[in-house]
Amino acid sequence: MKSLKFCISLLVLQALFNIFPTIEAVPAFCPGVFREYIGAEGKNVTFSDVPINPNIEFHFLLSFAIDYTNTKSPEPTNGDFLVYWDTDNLTPSHISSIKAKHKNVKVGMSLGGDTVNGKNATFTPTSITSWVRNAIYSITKIVKEYNLDAIDIDYEHFNADPDTFAECIGRLLYYLKQNNVITYTSIAPYADDSVQVHYLALWRKYGHLIDYVNFQFYAYEKGTTIPQFLHYFETQMYNYKGGKILVSFGTDNSGGLSPRHGFFDACSILKRQGTLHGIFIWSADDSIKDHFLYEKLSQNLLASATV
Repeated sequence: MKSLKFCISLLVLQALFNIFPTIEAVPAFCPGVFREYIGAEGKNVTFSDVPINPNIEFHFLLSFAIDYTNTKSPEPTNGDFLVYWDTDNLTPSHISSIKAKHKNVKVGMSLGGDTVNGKNATFTPTSITSWVRNAIYSITKIVKEYNLDAIDIDYEHFNADPDTFAECIGRLLYYLKQNNVITYTSIAPYADDSVQVHYLALWRKYGHLIDYVNFQFYAYEKGTTIPQFLHYFETQMYNYKGGKILVSFGTDNSGGLSPRHGFFDACSILKRQGTLHGIFIWSADDSIKDHFLYEKLSQNLLASATV
């Protein structure tokens, strides 16, 4: 009798699975992340100026913290980072306020950048050990002071070989994540051989520590078409296998595929393919002139379940 009841129970369970075969197979809608660089150009832009959609994850990236002296003729400091963003309008209290008002907002800082006081912000470590030691100390101090959630690696000039760059940045990321100093990490490469070789060396060894690849698609030539853009995206997906490649454009009249010429159409294609992990914009300082029109459109696209 027990055997018969057991068989009947199995048949009932099997019937239920046949009736509802795909209940757990339906993936939850994931809108992706929107990221915005802010504070590099001294345009008096504040966090509250930028429209924030409550239905997506939103990251501000303070631009920049740089390991150079803040002098007329800046010199490298071997991992001792100083804050170079607009400290009058992007303060620790401003960060606390925007996070309290918008629970979906995270704030990080970007390291490096292109220039510092008109001079290339070149990655110049004295040694791997000393650079990492100094970077851990100075970055942890800034993160705690500003209550930051993330760091972004945006070096564009190098006075070190790719393996040294990979070890310095990789060990830094490992420490910051292991010790819960920050939650998110990202890198910001672009399609230049001398740049890519450094970031690809980092990715090969420490890619598992990197949450997002903020690829600078606006560094491609002006007049990029939708098919070209999609091809570039596929290329970077291949380069950074397994990574969350974020698409991008600049509001500073830079290159690539602009919103006026099909950027959002390309994003819709990627979204249908399930490969649109997020969008970032360079930068809020430039977007203020157009009242952040493209920030609104980008976030609306990411928040929409359909395209």
